[in-house]
Amino acid sequence: MTTNKYYFQALDNFPYNLEETMEALNYALSYDDHNAESLCLLGRVYSEVLQDYETAKSYFEEAMQVKLDSVSTPLFYIDCLLNNEDYEEAKKLIDYAKKIKGIDQSRIRYRKAIFFEKQGQFKKALKALEKAKKVAPNKNYIDFLNERIELVKSKLKKPKNKAKKKNSNK
Repeated sequence: MTTNKYYFQALDNFPYNLEETMEALNYALSYDDHNAESLCLLGRVYSEVLQDYETAKSYFEEAMQVKLDSVSTPLFYIDCLLNNEDYEEAKKLIDYAKKIKGIDQSRIRYRKAIFFEKQGQFKKALKALEKAKKVAPNKNYIDFLNERIELVKSKLKKPKNKAKKKNSNK
């Protein structure tokens, strides 16, 4: 129970008070160094705040080894991999995560869309976003996905004015 107490303190302080977050995580891991939730949160600190993706990856990997069926660690780990442009690893983890019982399929499909978008595959990203909408848990998330769809569509549109300007300059 002590581990959970310190984990919740760390979670409560993240990301606004990193000193308290790290102190609580150190306590949590000193009691149980195989605490998947604490390892995942430590990975988030390194990924989201410090942008030290390689260190973050090691904590996420350890958390995944401790708890293979975690429904939260893969989501944050995928974000880290995408930010670090580790696309092949991200694709493998997305495929694995889709099979985890209880994981939010909409959030996994959203990450698959980001995977495609970061590689310039906008039509595939749109398909993934549409699939994410079909299994979205609530209206707020559907609204979020709709905004992302509009953003990706705007990237698909070819600028028509530039072609006209080129022809008029000749």
